[in-house]
Amino acid sequence: MSKDVIVVIGTGGIGEAIARRQGFGRAILLADWNEDTLAKAASVLGDASYDVTTQRVDVSSRVSVQALAQAAAAMGPVMQVINTAGLSPNMASVEKVLEVDLYGSAVVFEEFGKVIASGGAGLIISSMAGHMMRQLPEVDEKQLAHVPADDLLALPCLQPDAIPNTLVAYMIAKRANILRVQAEAMHWGERGARVNAISPGIIVTPLAAHELNSEIGHIYRAMVDASPSKRMAPPEEIAVAASFLLGPDAGFITGSDLLIDGGVIAAMRAGKLPTPG
Repeated sequence: MSKDVIVVIGTGGIGEAIARRQGFGRAILLADWNEDTLAKAASVLGDASYDVTTQRVDVSSRVSVQALAQAAAAMGPVMQVINTAGLSPNMASVEKVLEVDLYGSAVVFEEFGKVIASGGAGLIISSMAGHMMRQLPEVDEKQLAHVPADDLLALPCLQPDAIPNTLVAYMIAKRANILRVQAEAMHWGERGARVNAISPGIIVTPLAAHELNSEIGHIYRAMVDASPSKRMAPPEEIAVAASFLLGPDAGFITGSDLLIDGGVIAAMRAGKLPTPG
């Protein structure tokens, strides 16, 4: 009898931590665009006796995501899908951030919504950046939530004159993730499955180190200092929350977003931090 399948897209610190917590006793399909990162994560988990298969994926390509979903379904019942793939504002252009963080996320929802098993659950690791901006105009919010993925990047609210820099692109992409989860909960529900989001704050990963050591590192340090918790968090804290949302104890939770940021957004709302834009 085939094992239940867990798919983890993006094998950085958070992806690997979730795979480790969720994957034992299941068949894990790890996917990443970076083959070196993928191989490293697979080696670590394989050495710990996890059942691991790997496949390279480009979430900004529907064909690539389709192939991954088909590979997962061929392995057995797809019970959990976790998408951690993303680019930070300091890593890529506006266009690339939107392609990966917004369009790519929508494609993963659509394609895995076709193969998720009854009783299954999906999760996207978004970002507290989705909470930094106020609600968008109603028409934009509806379109970001419901327009088919292949039409998303043509929306007026995503054109160059509306997005002046990569930070705004990133915040809109993460806001769209939250809206998309709400919409996709309806489609996944037709298959007896759930889908939710987690919006982490500053997590101690190689991506965070890249940002902290960049020219905007002082912004991240200011967020930590202003937050009630006054610290960053390890990936394992996100994995604990993911385990709950993916598991049976969260059976009544779908279409939701869990903000895990140590209070950074609370500090921003209290005026302790400037609102980016």
